[in-house]
Amino acid sequence: MMMNKLCAVVAVSAVLLAVTGCGNDSDDAASETQTAANGDEFNDADVAFASDMIQHHAQALQMVDLTMDRELDPEVLQLAEDVRAAQAPEIEQMAAWLTVWDRPIPETVRDHANAHGGGDVEMDDMPGMMSEDDMSELEAAQDQEFEDLWLEMMIEHHEGAVDMAQTEQSDGVFAPAIDLADSIETSQEKEIDQMEGLLEP
Repeated sequence: MMMNKLCAVVAVSAVLLAVTGCGNDSDDAASETQTAANGDEFNDADVAFASDMIQHHAQALQMVDLTMDRELDPEVLQLAEDVRAAQAPEIEQMAAWLTVWDRPIPETVRDHANAHGGGDVEMDDMPGMMSEDDMSELEAAQDQEFEDLWLEMMIEHHEGAVDMAQTEQSDGVFAPAIDLADSIETSQEKEIDQMEGLLEP
């Protein structure tokens, strides 16, 4: 009888150890470094950063598109052009990383199917993203109202990008992505200061 009880205890302990081990393996797999065919070392945080920031940048470019053919403060127009010049190449760079890592390149609001906020683009999960209603309000605004609203929305959008960049710097392992995140944080914080100055009376 005692031997049977001992065997039962050992069996239960073995099951518990197996379950615990599986849980740890799963957690480790989520953050472990992976190696791409070209030798890139990256992890899930790097993939999330590139995937999310592509969509985030795309909405910023959509907001920049709305400044075209409007009579705005020259400094605002220059800021919009600076955003375009910086973020369009960054989208291409991050898409190239995802391709090398054999990860899907996400659809964005600038893709034809999603040009007006439709499609499967998940915007609410990322900090600083504008809703479809926000974008419609911005597109309908005129003159000074448009300019102020654009600056306010772009400040919020930039703040979200800074949060995402900081997460990549703390959790990512792919050095070029970490460097890009640092650059995004620095440049967008500078632009936030500039935009806040433009909004001051």
